[in-house]
Amino acid sequence: MKKEFGTTRNGETASCYILKNSKGMKAVVSDFGAALLKLYVPDKNGKSQDVVLGYETLEDYENGGDSVGATVGRVANRIGTGAFELNGKKYELTKNDNGENTLHGGTDFYNKRMWSVKEEDDTHVVFMLVSPDGDQGFPGEVKIEVSYTVTEENELKIHYYAIPDQDTLLNMTNHSYFNLAGHNSGPVMDQQVWLAADTYTPADAVSIPTGEILPVAGTPMDFTKMKPIGQDIEVDFEALILGHGYDHNWVLNHEAGVLGIAGKAKDPASGRVMEAYTDLPGMQFYTANFLKDERPGKGGAHYDRRHAFCFETQYYPDACHKPNFPSPILKAGDTYKTTTIYKFYAE
Repeated sequence: MKKEFGTTRNGETASCYILKNSKGMKAVVSDFGAALLKLYVPDKNGKSQDVVLGYETLEDYENGGDSVGATVGRVANRIGTGAFELNGKKYELTKNDNGENTLHGGTDFYNKRMWSVKEEDDTHVVFMLVSPDGDQGFPGEVKIEVSYTVTEENELKIHYYAIPDQDTLLNMTNHSYFNLAGHNSGPVMDQQVWLAADTYTPADAVSIPTGEILPVAGTPMDFTKMKPIGQDIEVDFEALILGHGYDHNWVLNHEAGVLGIAGKAKDPASGRVMEAYTDLPGMQFYTANFLKDERPGKGGAHYDRRHAFCFETQYYPDACHKPNFPSPILKAGDTYKTTTIYKFYAE
């Protein structure tokens, strides 16, 4: 089902698309930013609530920060020094993070653009964007498709597909903020998380990975057993101090390129459980440490620090500068294909 969402400041008409299954799950996505606006999933009593943070109006999505619900590209997460070299040529990017690094592609965000719609029905929609050569400072024209599908297994399946005409970097993700108790339920510190990762990539004071891959065992970064998000978040540990909480890349145990489980989250009160799956090598677990109450959320909701968490599937941050990290380089004419699944159930 398609509904008008509003008009952008450039005079473009944006729409939202309602995707449903027969089990009570419903997603609302928009061609403005290829963004996830709402996601209703049932709790243990069959009551559905919206479990992603978002805004009520198109204007708020245009003006809002924090990449709420966003499709992020060309390169999600951080690129140190706001520049990189590829095939012997240096490319300068926008430095929009701590004055020295590039975050989520710079300032000309994909989630602030209108995407076209390739196809849509009651359960899925495919958004398209042509990113021209030099866009955000990156080489090559890239034709990108992002599809959202709601399945009968209560999955939200996000598939990314792209082909560049020059060698470039590509590392796309979804930046939804989840609160399994409901988007307007306040802090998520009592919600529980498990990550399918025995190691992580520590980062410096401006969140650029050092290049090390360290074991989580014996540290507050260990989520190999389910634990409350808030259990260790204030521990005197360098990674947590520098990141102001959890805002790190975990190195997933599964084979890169093969779809496997990346993590799981649970809200004990409602019984809602979310499992995340990806074929990418890493996932950023972020506890909304910098989320600010800039504007009211949906229904006038108050969002603030640590009122949500993100599971951002990805290549590791700053991988273009770390030869030991899996490479985000996409060769001219090659196909970028990756899938992220958020699966829900209650117990």
